[in-house]
Amino acid sequence: MTVADKPITTDIYGQPVEPKPGNDYITHSKGVLSWALTLDHKRIGLMYLVAVLAAFAIGGFFAIFLRTMLLFGSKVGETRMGFEVGAAAWNDFYNQAFTLHGAIMVFMFIIPAIPAVLGNFALPLQLGAKDVAFPRLNLLSFYCWCGGSALLAAILFGGILSAFGIAMPQALNGLDTGWTFYTPYSTTTQTGVVLATLGAFILGFSSILTGLNFVATIHMLKPKGMGWFNMPLFLWAMYATAVIQILATPVLAITLLLLCAENLIGIGVFDPKLGGDPVLFQHFFWFYSHPAVYIMILPGLGVVSEIISTFSRKHIFGYKFIAYSSVAIALFGFIVWGHHMFTSGQSAMINAIFSLLTMSVAIPSAIKVFNWLATMYHGKIRVETPMLYAMGFIWLFTIGGLTGLFLAALSTDIYFHDTYFVVAHFHYVMVGSTLFAFLGGMYYWFPKMFGRMYNETWGRIGWAFCFVGFNATFFIQFIAGSKGMPRRYATFVDDFTWYHHLSTGGSYILTIGLFIVLANWILAKRGRRAPANPWGGNQLEWHTNSPPPHANFEYDPVGTDPYHFHDWTYDEKIDGYVLDPEHDPGNPTHAPVH
Repeated sequence: MTVADKPITTDIYGQPVEPKPGNDYITHSKGVLSWALTLDHKRIGLMYLVAVLAAFAIGGFFAIFLRTMLLFGSKVGETRMGFEVGAAAWNDFYNQAFTLHGAIMVFMFIIPAIPAVLGNFALPLQLGAKDVAFPRLNLLSFYCWCGGSALLAAILFGGILSAFGIAMPQALNGLDTGWTFYTPYSTTTQTGVVLATLGAFILGFSSILTGLNFVATIHMLKPKGMGWFNMPLFLWAMYATAVIQILATPVLAITLLLLCAENLIGIGVFDPKLGGDPVLFQHFFWFYSHPAVYIMILPGLGVVSEIISTFSRKHIFGYKFIAYSSVAIALFGFIVWGHHMFTSGQSAMINAIFSLLTMSVAIPSAIKVFNWLATMYHGKIRVETPMLYAMGFIWLFTIGGLTGLFLAALSTDIYFHDTYFVVAHFHYVMVGSTLFAFLGGMYYWFPKMFGRMYNETWGRIGWAFCFVGFNATFFIQFIAGSKGMPRRYATFVDDFTWYHHLSTGGSYILTIGLFIVLANWILAKRGRRAPANPWGGNQLEWHTNSPPPHANFEYDPVGTDPYHFHDWTYDEKIDGYVLDPEHDPGNPTHAPVH
């Protein structure tokens, strides 16, 4: 669907509306301070967007750097006892790049991306609210994110300077522990563990504040006519995510403070020489980090539910099952952390219990996948860019979930533990699924965010590069891991060379795709004006103009079934969907029908 750009836009009834300067949230006020001190959830969402994309670019650079190093991993050092041992400088540089890639991607991009960007922008709109419950707390959470990220950035640049021979204090001397900060690495290294853990600690506050705000907003600001079981499923997913953020993140915060104390004053919590237990750190860390897996993925599940239903033009199948499964996944996330520690010396009974619990997580996950497929069945599917990312998500999430069963089973996990099989599984679930959901959500809400339509052709081309590149990068790693290639190694024997060459080639294809996506978003500023409802969705954000006014709505909307699409009809003149005023219960000039 393409039409020429028009000097006018339209409201949800298809009536022309002359754009008024300052009427939408982007042009409502001008100046750097108006953005830096804004309390508008939409502007805060855009600031998060710029920030997390910058973090993603840095983390992605390290990923490409690592994959390029691994092109030459079999050529470094000498052969000893049949295995390639790399030079000390090569290994040290690899360890620092690996650590910074993981820490930046996990703490600065994957965890905050969907809640902070799409959640901040869309959640109040879907509730028909003017803002989140605590706007100032929302702004504080953004600056907490910036503060924590600044500390990690300081270590990053300090490590780069150290690599070029410039002497740096230990606190800024890079980071080489791995993103998990495992002891004893983190208690013996001469790199910036204390500063990094303080940065992660501050980032945790950002996560907690965002979660508190979202829970309060959903409880307090639901509009007339919207109960728990006619909320959009994105809200259910964000609610479950917020509960995890509030309950799990303090555990990480305390663990990181204890790690700082051990490094600074030697209190002996994790160091055996001081009477500590290094395995205790693993328990604390994974008690947070496995729920954090669902902080990463649950918002994506909500995004995909919105896209699948809207682009299938069909009511979501099994609404209550999908809603309850989000809560179930959140609850299961707190009781399965032990499957990360099958080789750490746990008792056989504990291992068996954690194995059973971990496999049980597959049930609510499978409910979502089968309900999405049932929604698509006999639907009027439109294969546009957001839908492509949603279908790509299903593929990646399914592969990630099924390969997780091998790691949940005791017999196979012992073999696959600490191999590239785990790397591939982790990236399919956490990186690929979350990234595709984030990109799909961005394309879905892009017209609402910016009031402009992107180029659909380039959107599809970018998706193709990303999909092919991601699978080429990581699917081959399942095979390499099953052949015994250990993870976190900078060097390897010749038998694994071609696996790494294929994986690195795939990473270059993925990078091209991501640059196409970014260029498409940037060039969309010259695209045609977006109608109020380009996709025909019935969630409340599509009942206001694109981009929304500063106060979100011109009148108080009324909640209806968010997946009832039949009152919207496609209008070729505006290349979008319009609503019959008689069927809009939120329109104060007409009697509600529903």
